Amino acid sequence: MIDGTVAIIIALVTAAAFGAAGVAYVRQRRASVEDYLVARGSAGAQITTATLVASVIGAWVLFSPAEAGTWAGLAALVGYGIGQAAPLLAFVFLGPRMRRIMPEGHSLTEYVWHRYGPAMYALALAVIVFYMFVFLSAELTGIALAFELLADTPLVFTAVIVGLLTVAYTAYGGIRASIFTDRIQFNLIMPLLTVGVIAVIVNLGGLGGALDPVREKAPQLLSLTHGAGVEFGITLIIAILAANMFHQGFWQRVYTSRDDRALRGGFAIAGAVVIPTIIVVGLLGVAAAGRGVPVENASSALFWLVVETMPTWVAVGVLLLALVLVMSSLDTLLNGIASAVTSDLARFRPALAGASLLKWSRGITVVLIIPAILIASQGYSVLYLFLIADMVCSAVVFPVFWGLYSRRFGGGGALVSSAVGLIAGVAFFPTPEAPYLTGWLIDIEWAGQLVASFAFALGAATLASLAFTAAAGSLGRPRLFDFARLRERVRLIER
Repeated sequence: MIDGTVAIIIALVTAAAFGAAGVAYVRQRRASVEDYLVARGSAGAQITTATLVASVIGAWVLFSPAEAGTWAGLAALVGYGIGQAAPLLAFVFLGPRMRRIMPEGHSLTEYVWHRYGPAMYALALAVIVFYMFVFLSAELTGIALAFELLADTPLVFTAVIVGLLTVAYTAYGGIRASIFTDRIQFNLIMPLLTVGVIAVIVNLGGLGGALDPVREKAPQLLSLTHGAGVEFGITLIIAILAANMFHQGFWQRVYTSRDDRALRGGFAIAGAVVIPTIIVVGLLGVAAAGRGVPVENASSALFWLVVETMPTWVAVGVLLLALVLVMSSLDTLLNGIASAVTSDLARFRPALAGASLLKWSRGITVVLIIPAILIASQGYSVLYLFLIADMVCSAVVFPVFWGLYSRRFGGGGALVSSAVGLIAGVAFFPTPEAPYLTGWLIDIEWAGQLVASFAFALGAATLASLAFTAAAGSLGRPRLFDFARLRERVRLIER
């Protein structure tokens, strides 16, 4: 256990250091709206990789994989790694396509507005904001719980310190401040993560010593054919892939990349880094299960393992790692939500420009952190909200992105297909009362119920979209969308 005062000092110094670095960096140049939102064409492959890894590997990596490891084991961790890498690899193909047809774009919502119309735009915007705000609240809750577990620090202290100091440089500098601090954080995350994992494994007697109790008490956790693990792994692949396609932070970085080569390289390398990271950290949760982690501590299995078995210096290192992780993802989430809303404001209110638009964007960024701090200070679980967001994303993802390739697919078909997917997903979706044994319409066992909900949401929406496309083709001469409209209508906010 770390002294609470020491933990608060670590939080203040670390957060203030990143805040000062971000502000100092962006003060060196005049901020335009374009620079603030996307910093177009400014990042090569190395910087793109660094900012993506720092953005995608948040504080959740110290909680969720280890928790999955305690009950679902290695099979789930493999699925988790593949699921987290899948959207990054999808951007290798979708990103260059979006840059070609909408070269002066800023956000996914711009594409949806001009491709499908107002109704589908409203649905996509709601999905993006809801998903990213839940993610934001979960990250802030995670760091607050980490400090409580390791140093018995009140949740509200940590949430306020980390939240306000992160929003200070994010609101001031936008994506340029986020990318600059991401580069620093990337150079800290991987060494801290490597040293922390090695220290834990060595202290437990090596990899064999760490997993020997698991082989004796719960050998199924080490099996790649463990039924619950396989089901949960499939669920995670669908859910994480679908949800992260609506991550505005990733779409910003599509345009931040210098060219298609930097984009493909950055996203591909980031995807390759994520898989082993999740599996290795998750294995510490498997090790914790072998040492009898209590059920009530499963969601914080890695921290329980550190407190129970590690010297104080390791706990301090894990605390510092958690801080770096959460700030690297918080700034991306804050700036991502603000940029999506701001790019739409520029379209709906063309009189807003320059300094006025920057003020709006900064104001949105500041406002977002307030409810997130309130949620984090209560320690609420946001798992169920995450599941809802994932299911909705699973229903909407194919209709949204099918329009990148099919000229026959229109806004009406996209909206109806999304609705069909949502109905199919809701039929199997678990109720909020633990242990989620009964679905809204169809009663099956929980793990299978989740994979069924996400799979039916995605499958039904996909089939409906393809049916609408085929029907349009059979009606003689269907109305075809002209992709040149995206190039013509989506323009730079400031030239």
